[in-house]
Amino acid sequence: MCYLQGEMMKIAVLISGRGSNLQATLEAESDNKLGNAEVFLVISSNPSATGLEFAKNYNKYAIVLDPKDYADRTEYDKKLKSIMLDNDIELIVLAGFMKVLSASFVDYFKNKIINIHPSLLPAFSGLNVHERVLEYGVKYSGCSVHFVNEEIDGGPIIAQKIVEVLDEDTPDSLAARILVEEHILLPEVIKKISENKIIVNERRVKVV
Repeated sequence: MCYLQGEMMKIAVLISGRGSNLQATLEAESDNKLGNAEVFLVISSNPSATGLEFAKNYNKYAIVLDPKDYADRTEYDKKLKSIMLDNDIELIVLAGFMKVLSASFVDYFKNKIINIHPSLLPAFSGLNVHERVLEYGVKYSGCSVHFVNEEIDGGPIIAQKIVEVLDEDTPDSLAARILVEEHILLPEVIKKISENKIIVNERRVKVV
């Protein structure tokens, strides 16, 4: 991806729940802190996602794409792909999107899909992250933004933020502190991508 100065990169943010990272991204855009990127489209896999309210509040076009309305993942991803192409979406941002995308979809949009995950990848990929962090007794956790590939939470890592794990932490308290960093990290990465400051070389990502 390469963008000329002043040219806007159209992004789609995909959500399934509360949408707090969507909110952080929309706030960053409103404060002119999203670089050359604009949130053009919001897609939710959940008709009841509270994050849809943020799209409404910021006057963003939102679509509900409920998996229950499709025969299988192939049909779902086919529809999702058509929406991306019809709207000329250049970057897909997974922000709490609780649906695994097919390999064909990911391959088609290689290095154009990013995800925010609440751990220091490659450690603690998948679900129930904070519970597992506390069980293992690690001293530091955090969050990661990475490109999406066929492996769950396994794509090239773009950027991370570190959070100390406290002795008195519970999964909820740790999650809350990490979420604060997520809200900072995700808009930062989107901004850098829109400004051509991200270079991908297989698994290694350079931020310039």
